[in-house]
Amino acid sequence: MSTSISNNPLLLNLDHKTKHHPSSILKFGRIMNGFQKVLRSPSWSFCHSRAFLGLKATKTECISSIGGVSFKAREFSNSFETTRVLRIDKDDNKGGGDEEDLKEKNCDSLKNVIVAKNGDEEETDVEKDAWKLLQKALVTYCDTPVGTVAANDDSGSPLNYDQVFIRDFVPSALAFLLKGEHEIVKNFLLHTLQLQSWEKTVDCYSPGQGLMPASFKVKTMEFDDKKTEEVLDPDFGESAIGRVAPVDSGLWWIILLRAYGKLTGDYSLQEKLEVQTGLRMILNLCLSDGFDMFPSLLVTDGSCMIDRRMGIHGHPLEIQALFYSALRSAREMVVKNDESKSLVGEINNRLSALSFHIREYYWLDMRKVNEIYRYKTEEYSLDATNKFNIYPEQIPMWLMDWIPEEGGYLIGNLQPAHMDFRFFMLGNLWSIVSSLGTPRQNKSVLNLIESKWDDLVGQMPLKICYPALEHDEWRLVTGSDPKNTPWSYHNGGSWPTLLWQFTLACIKMGRTDLAEKAVGLAEKRLPFDSWPEYYDTKTGRFIGKQARLFQTWTLAGFLASKMLLKKPEIATLLCWDEDLEILETCVCVLNKSGRTKCSRRVAKSHILV
Repeated sequence: MSTSISNNPLLLNLDHKTKHHPSSILKFGRIMNGFQKVLRSPSWSFCHSRAFLGLKATKTECISSIGGVSFKAREFSNSFETTRVLRIDKDDNKGGGDEEDLKEKNCDSLKNVIVAKNGDEEETDVEKDAWKLLQKALVTYCDTPVGTVAANDDSGSPLNYDQVFIRDFVPSALAFLLKGEHEIVKNFLLHTLQLQSWEKTVDCYSPGQGLMPASFKVKTMEFDDKKTEEVLDPDFGESAIGRVAPVDSGLWWIILLRAYGKLTGDYSLQEKLEVQTGLRMILNLCLSDGFDMFPSLLVTDGSCMIDRRMGIHGHPLEIQALFYSALRSAREMVVKNDESKSLVGEINNRLSALSFHIREYYWLDMRKVNEIYRYKTEEYSLDATNKFNIYPEQIPMWLMDWIPEEGGYLIGNLQPAHMDFRFFMLGNLWSIVSSLGTPRQNKSVLNLIESKWDDLVGQMPLKICYPALEHDEWRLVTGSDPKNTPWSYHNGGSWPTLLWQFTLACIKMGRTDLAEKAVGLAEKRLPFDSWPEYYDTKTGRFIGKQARLFQTWTLAGFLASKMLLKKPEIATLLCWDEDLEILETCVCVLNKSGRTKCSRRVAKSHILV
């Protein structure tokens, strides 16, 4: 049984926002190790087994099988050796044996159901080959699988594609979980947690405690005594294009932590003291006060999946949808006690405000376009209709002819005097999955994708955004980025990894026909084209001009999509239903004061459009 935060003297009264933990600068490079610094214990980044604080870690070797392919893994008692620092031995906790046994039985029961489901379905040759490639992409740390490399393309310079990215690993993790292989996901969650920033600096500026790295790499270091050990070397953005810290890594980590519990039935991981501490640090970083007056999260360009300059700085939809999902996930997982009351209250308030803000101001359909077209400007009052002072002249000509009579979507960005009318796929899909949009809005997004299938799907699903920036707009917004030329890479390119999120959204809304159609298109081309990272041109006919082949999240997204379609009842565990509690507690901005709480009836009438 996990140790309670409130009862653990090691972390009582720990203020993650203000407490400083000096780091040790080692000659072979930095090893981020937050809990080691808090506990003043030896580093647990090293490979060999350690015994400290009177607790001995034990290891046993085992053989795991993924998609019929065996690989050597190491299974640690109680997850792995590092967690022993913050746990009480089961034998010492006489009162908790029955509860632990029940959890293990429930976990095994659910695992058996998923494995049995997998056994009932015959895998195609394409799926079998994809599993072999996914196994080949495994990264081991001390003989234990901890993630997958971004790509296994040997044709060019690896750059940072030989690293394990948090966002890239999510579809791989989902595929493993659906296959019944849980240990690699658990290892990934715990090892990335140990890399979480406590004082990481980039050019003398600190991105804040709680930041999760964009990626990490396993390196072998040699010491003076000629001994070598494996260490994890994280990248917080100091080596990335533009040197931008990742905003989405921590959000994806929280979402994956919830998915692990849902799909395995093992909720003990999220109850661990170190996991709860890391979870709160991410939330503290995201919920910190600032000058921004909007409930949406303010971020810079290049801080998410679109990791190059693309004019998405401000409040991009992708980050808001992930932020909303992470908050809903965290609310389920935060241990409820006196210390967490204020945090849970802050989460609820932010969820309510963010839900209203996105649904009301980001939504765009034919009716809303007509409203914007007739906007009055320079309105100085609380009753203003045009609250963000949007000029009707900002409506692009392509939108006037493109928006269908039936269907709509959430715009890409919103801030004073600026609306980004582009359609961004990930943000819209994840808004459906998380119920950030209303049921009617969610249905309308899929209707729009269906009606604009040639533009958004074409010959390779799915467009990351539509339309592409071209001509002077491309030169001004992207800085003439040679990789983001029109209809390539992030600028209107087609990304097959979005398949699994599209599949989740379609299953949730009862439109599996759309998902099956998209997966069918991908299955015909992806193996033939060697599983590229992205595709170019308006219809996605050509492999991306700088796309890596054997891209891991391309094949993992395909595998996850196939398995979700085979067992849609499992997919419901990964989605969120409409939460009336969020609507009931929303701080209503529909009256002059903006401070009156809405009743459930009023909230539903105004927000559930």
